[in-house]
Amino acid sequence: MHHGHFHHGRHHEGCRHERRFARREGMHERHGHRERGGLGRFFAHGDLRLVILHLIAEKPRHGYEVIKAIEDRVGGTYSPSPGVIYPTLTLLEELGYVTVTAEEGTRKLHTITDQGRAFLEANRPTLEALLARMDEASRRQGDGPAPQIVRAMENLKLAMRMRLSRGPLTDEQANAVAAALDAAAQAVERS
Repeated sequence: MHHGHFHHGRHHEGCRHERRFARREGMHERHGHRERGGLGRFFAHGDLRLVILHLIAEKPRHGYEVIKAIEDRVGGTYSPSPGVIYPTLTLLEELGYVTVTAEEGTRKLHTITDQGRAFLEANRPTLEALLARMDEASRRQGDGPAPQIVRAMENLKLAMRMRLSRGPLTDEQANAVAAALDAAAQAVERS
């Protein structure tokens, strides 16, 4: 059985790989993870690549930071899946537009290269139009909850589920969890 073969064979194929990747990139973004408001159509062939490169040009970023930066830029109306972001980061590295520095664990820090900056400049009008559309999506979303609040609520629910799945709490642990939740509730009420 060769379960891993499909996932690891993408590093050696030049232009053919890029064309195949572009088809995949467009497909995933149209049917993207947590897509709301049709924002996926913003990311036609190559568009997401430009946005990611722009974000890395602002400052070196990890893949997770790229996802959150896109989510924040569009006011939470779209959250690209890791299955779209990480292959795009790999392609940007293969094209010579970013360099990757491995950090502790599996985290990789992506930094733009001179070649990447030249690519951004050559595509500046397209990038500016994309950023304007993303900003407009964020303004239209203005009535909904802030994405950082939604994310924090989901993080709390996940932390609670994970902790409770480890087994029963002692009285002391239960009191500590209850105190933390009460403190958070009071802080929210005061804000």
